[in-house]
Amino acid sequence: MEKERLNNVLDKMADCQVNNLLVTDPSSIDYLINYHTDPGERLLALLIPLEGQPTLILNKLFPEYIDPSETIHQIHYSDGEDIISTISKLLHPGLTGIDKVWPSHFLLDLMTKRQDIDYCNGSLIIDQIRSIKTPAEIEKMLDASHRNDQAVGRLIDLLPQALSETEMTEKLATIYQELDCDGFSFEPIVAYGANAADPHHVTDQSKPQPGQCVVLDIGSSRHGYCSDMTRTVFFEEVSDEDRHVYETVLKANLAAIEQVKPGVSFASIDKAARSVIEKAGYGQYFTHRTGHSIGRDVHEYGDVGPFNQDLVQVGNTFSIEPGIYIPGRIGVRIEDLVVVTKDGCKVLNDYPKELKIIKKDR
Repeated sequence: MEKERLNNVLDKMADCQVNNLLVTDPSSIDYLINYHTDPGERLLALLIPLEGQPTLILNKLFPEYIDPSETIHQIHYSDGEDIISTISKLLHPGLTGIDKVWPSHFLLDLMTKRQDIDYCNGSLIIDQIRSIKTPAEIEKMLDASHRNDQAVGRLIDLLPQALSETEMTEKLATIYQELDCDGFSFEPIVAYGANAADPHHVTDQSKPQPGQCVVLDIGSSRHGYCSDMTRTVFFEEVSDEDRHVYETVLKANLAAIEQVKPGVSFASIDKAARSVIEKAGYGQYFTHRTGHSIGRDVHEYGDVGPFNQDLVQVGNTFSIEPGIYIPGRIGVRIEDLVVVTKDGCKVLNDYPKELKIIKKDR
């Protein structure tokens, strides 16, 4: 698998006339050679030349990399060593692609030492390959999403206890452990009432009150792949207006999913959701894009937004998450993950989306 992925990178490098590619995103290095560590402030890089042997450059403090194919040369450096000088001597003449995740002081040092070569953004070479998920990757994402469905169900089952947002988040961590997940894929959002009108609300000590919406935006990682979903329910009761808001978001979610198929633009999927919300009179309250790509990282290259004219391809995996956010009052978001198939798409989440009213324990 790793050899196939490296060969795909080499093919794209040749197409782009890139002679060297410096991969520094830990997630991409893991994707290419099955090695993962968090380098912190230290340099971690995989140098891929168009011709010759790839080189993994890692600090001696990092975990050892076992290369089963023995095709990756390794350089282990110590703190204080001028590792940029070492890298500069490995670069072949010609265009060099730099990854998007690399501290500028490393890049500026390299550009100073090798002023004879040209540099470009090399991220797309790997990002575009990563955006097309293989059947094996899709199975892992489906497994992660099924566990997330169970997690959100168990979290909703706790709502009758009227726990605070923070308490719900703490319970979720335990739930993920019990479901054999590897932890949060992002900081969960548990938002009650007016808090839910902030799409990126930070959980606090608020407790649910009768008539309030409850937004649960949660995700975990498992076997290297992320899940992400959102469900909105109501506590004790729901007003007619809030019911209309919810039904509008649900229609937008379903309209966007219906639009997904190979060959359409990502912008057209966003439009399908946005048009529903605008026609219902809530357009000004849909304040973000309809979705984002997902895989090893919870946010990957590509988005389902109004300006993305890229065409959808089989194997693309992304979220569909329209929302309405009325400041000071309510927020509703419904999010599923989808994977593009030859005929349309498969929704990776199956937790029900009909409106739920949760009653408090008496």
